[in-house]
Amino acid sequence: MAIKYCLADDIKKKAEEIARVLFPYAKMSEVVCIRSIGTSSRGVIARCHALGKVMQLALGRKGFYVLEFISERFDKMGEEEKTKVIIHEMMHIPKCFGGGFRHHDFVNQRNIDKLYFEYKKRQFGNEDSYKF
Repeated sequence: MAIKYCLADDIKKKAEEIARVLFPYAKMSEVVCIRSIGTSSRGVIARCHALGKVMQLALGRKGFYVLEFISERFDKMGEEEKTKVIIHEMMHIPKCFGGGFRHHDFVNQRNIDKLYFEYKKRQFGNEDSYKF
């Protein structure tokens, strides 16, 4: 079966909300969220794709990112885990928004959990006041 892609406006809305709180430098007009259906990849929940420097030069544009969410896995998750996956993918985008990636030495479970805790705290005023 071929992979199918569609825009994921619901995920984009959540990513924009997360970016307002945790990633104020993020140029969300330069980020697209998509769902993919039919991947044969094992264990992958989401991916971050970037428009690399050579393509930026060829197209005459700056950095651009696509966050791909594997529907078969992502859509079955609870809200807390979905939020953490979105945070994870957003963490891959560097502050310079130049087309590169932050790697898993930075994007790791400890840092994701810290940012998730910070997101809940800032979003809801008290880390215990909101339960998913």
